[in-house]
Amino acid sequence: MAKKATPHANPTDTKEQISWRERFAALGNLPAFFRLVWETSPGLFLGNAALRLIRAAIPAATLYIGKLIIDQVVALNKHTAGSTPDDTNYLWWLVAAEFGLAIISTALGRAVSLMDSLLGDLFANRTSIRLMEHAATLDLEQFEDATFYDKLERARRQTTGRTVLLSGVFGQVQELISVAFLAAGLAIYNPWLLLLILLAVTPSFIGDNYFNQRSYSLSRSWTPERRELDYLRFIGASDETAKEVKIFGLSNFLIDRFRSLSWEYFLKNRSLAISRAGWGTLLTALGTAGYYGAYVWIVMRAVGGQISLGDLTFLAGSFRQVRGSLEGILLQFSSLTQEAIYLQDLFDYFAIQPSIHSPGIARPFPNPIREGFVFENVGFKYTNSERWALRNLSFTLHAGEKLALVGENGAGKTTLVKLLARLYDPAEGRILLDGYDLREYDLMELRRNIGVIFQDYTRFKMSAGVNIAVGDIDERTNQPRIEASAQRSLADTVIAKLAGGYDQQLGRSFGKGVELSGGEWQKVALGRAYMRDAQLIILDEPTAALDARAEYEVFQRFGKLTDGKSSVIISHRFSTVRMADRILVLENGTLLEIGSHYELLEKDGRYAELFGLQARGYQ
Repeated sequence: MAKKATPHANPTDTKEQISWRERFAALGNLPAFFRLVWETSPGLFLGNAALRLIRAAIPAATLYIGKLIIDQVVALNKHTAGSTPDDTNYLWWLVAAEFGLAIISTALGRAVSLMDSLLGDLFANRTSIRLMEHAATLDLEQFEDATFYDKLERARRQTTGRTVLLSGVFGQVQELISVAFLAAGLAIYNPWLLLLILLAVTPSFIGDNYFNQRSYSLSRSWTPERRELDYLRFIGASDETAKEVKIFGLSNFLIDRFRSLSWEYFLKNRSLAISRAGWGTLLTALGTAGYYGAYVWIVMRAVGGQISLGDLTFLAGSFRQVRGSLEGILLQFSSLTQEAIYLQDLFDYFAIQPSIHSPGIARPFPNPIREGFVFENVGFKYTNSERWALRNLSFTLHAGEKLALVGENGAGKTTLVKLLARLYDPAEGRILLDGYDLREYDLMELRRNIGVIFQDYTRFKMSAGVNIAVGDIDERTNQPRIEASAQRSLADTVIAKLAGGYDQQLGRSFGKGVELSGGEWQKVALGRAYMRDAQLIILDEPTAALDARAEYEVFQRFGKLTDGKSSVIISHRFSTVRMADRILVLENGTLLEIGSHYELLEKDGRYAELFGLQARGYQ
């Protein structure tokens, strides 16, 4: 659901700033992150690390060989007449060694990139699976909370590209080793060069750190709005919304809203990008001035004959490379801490725990149910809502009984069945099954014994057979059972018209998919209830999209299916409701009446009033 745009926090607000303490604290996420990467592929992890360590020594070795080559060339020029073949051979051996290092460096670079790519794909897949596995353990109510969705969205963004962090950390180690070799060479000539390098890289480091911080703050504070942009982009061009968008002329409204919100985000990003570019240029210029100051000093020593031409090349190259590496390390450190902070979003998501779960020692589920379900003063209200969805609700759903729920929209009917399936737990009172609280039973076993078809059932963009098999997905290869379920729900008549039969792709999101009508989809969804060998079957508005003949036939078959089983039916059609053993009338979340169809008519209360209103509509 799109969230209404709210005033955005200024990205420079204190509460959005990232202190150095927070940055260093974020590095505490790295061990857990590396554990995840290690578990993804130990072989690729170790191979990547080993190749990077080898590659780290190549820059210093290449520069030193280059120094030897230049010194040897100068020596040969000075003593051309007295040169020996051994002197010339030594020069060519040096050139061959430098060529070999270049080839090795290139090969190692490609091997590292390959391992990064493979490890990245595996990590993204594994993390996405973990994200879905964790989502399966969370409460339904958590998915209905906007704050949770912000966390989920940020976690989703961490499932891809996180090996950039791994590559960055390995790259840091590689660069530090390279710098250590090069710095040792510089220190031999003059240790003050190292201090000058640090002074040269400090300005750009401070600037990039500041703007990385502002960028993170902006991105995080705009999480709800980015979700809304994704939602607007979807509903503005989707087969699921195309009819309403065209009929109601919503296109311009959606486009204007997207344009306004995206433009606002663009302006904030543009302002930040312009500031970063301007200050970055100035601060980099200061660092470059420091570099050329050192370069002038080195050149003057070479001119004065204090160092050789090869030394000049080695020192200039080392200084330039150490400066670049230190800049990269410092800037990468700022980026890595920022990435580590983003990584916290993933761990925050995994840290979310459900409140609805199985007890440590679960009570065996009764088979068969003997007494039934008992509601004792049950109350429930949704998060951030002041209104009780249900309150002081007490009744018994007897074993083998067919119970119908009647009430106006918002009366609490769907909430009641969600409580039965422990998608929610009561805020007040308790629900008993055969005399014991539902919380004492294993959650998965409880849900395996309850079959529910909600009025807002999902139209899976999968084959017709799978759309029925989701009622008991472990039986998805049991074709006779799928076909028997389809026959009971009348879905077989729908599937018989499909070119691909049970293998036909439903929905037009994928190639060769076909779309069904509302009534046809409902028959397919009803087939899911027949797939599950449940002791309690719940149908929430099961025939809303069916014609009168199909509805009658569905319920004739449903009556046979539920013989000896408990069932709950929610319907606004009294022709359906009157088939139940008892009817429970809800109003504003409270029990108003309960009894059989004839008993409630004799009471001449709300049920009789509603029945009369509907009956007059057919006269």
